[in-house]
Amino acid sequence: MNIASYSQAKHSRRSFLKSGLTAGAAIGLVGMPGLVRAQPKEIVVGGPAGAAKYFNADIFPIIEKKLGVKILYEGSNSLTNLQKLQADKAAPKMSVVVMDDPVMLAAADQGLIAKIAPAAVPTMGKLAATTIHRDGLWVNYQQPWAGIAFNSSRMKTPPASWTALWDGANKGRVIVPSLNNTEGYWTLLVAAHLETGKPFKDAQYDIEAAFKKLKSLKPNLLNIYTNAPQAINLLEQGEAAMIGGQFSAYTLIRKADGSPVDLAIPQEGGFAMPSGLAKVSNGPGGDLANAVIDAFLSPEVQSVLAAKAFVAPVNPDATKPAGFPDAAKLFAPDWEHFAKGRPAWIERWNRELL
Repeated sequence: MNIASYSQAKHSRRSFLKSGLTAGAAIGLVGMPGLVRAQPKEIVVGGPAGAAKYFNADIFPIIEKKLGVKILYEGSNSLTNLQKLQADKAAPKMSVVVMDDPVMLAAADQGLIAKIAPAAVPTMGKLAATTIHRDGLWVNYQQPWAGIAFNSSRMKTPPASWTALWDGANKGRVIVPSLNNTEGYWTLLVAAHLETGKPFKDAQYDIEAAFKKLKSLKPNLLNIYTNAPQAINLLEQGEAAMIGGQFSAYTLIRKADGSPVDLAIPQEGGFAMPSGLAKVSNGPGGDLANAVIDAFLSPEVQSVLAAKAFVAPVNPDATKPAGFPDAAKLFAPDWEHFAKGRPAWIERWNRELL
């Protein structure tokens, strides 16, 4: 289901130059006096449906005020956004896209995203090299973490191990993401780890073992989702006890709103979710797309993302709330391997689990 949200903000060119954009970007705009007038006042950003709430309520108003622009948000999942980019390649509608890193790899290979020039997005100079990919084709703008989401009113003790997903006491009460969603990989990876006893870094290459273990999960499955908000609703209502492979940006924001959900990092470890931000090749936003990306990476927006979306910021000048996990201890897999194997794994997943 796509979510389209519209926020409005009108500002003069003068207020735009006073808005707090980085000094380098502001100087660049002064040198190009026709830029703001020439750019469209609307820009389309594509991203995850689950991020729509905090993007629209907390992030886009900051960017709109800073740039004097109206952001139109296209909410979906990463694979759907990739399909939109493929279908609209000759005349893109989106100017900026938020997708998971494995899908960004495919978009890069197909020429669907454009290199982000550090001169046009000066805040990139603040980022760690590990957050900039393919020589600037995309950047990570946040770092969510993944574990087991659970209903805290039904489960007073957080699940301590990934084996809880397979526990017979949870028959018919477990939800996992589809492999069409990047977070679906965590269930596959955990299955390989539990079946082989190998650490995650080695188990990720043993897909046969993963599918063998996954088959034994079927009696416990209530649902396999592609729409994360719907899955969280089932968890909140108590129809599900746990969601395997769920992550902070979906779960903890609902907890903060008072929902009886929480997120556990099991003893075997948690995972680092990839969150990429890119400029669409030949997108209609032009240089304004660069300004939107730079604003996403600014300390102001990064601090709000951390507090409102429960993610680790990538800009070191941003404020990170206490209690966030050490990102260095979260496992980040071989995304190139995942991207190559994923199409065949999805077919097998649909054939053997659905």
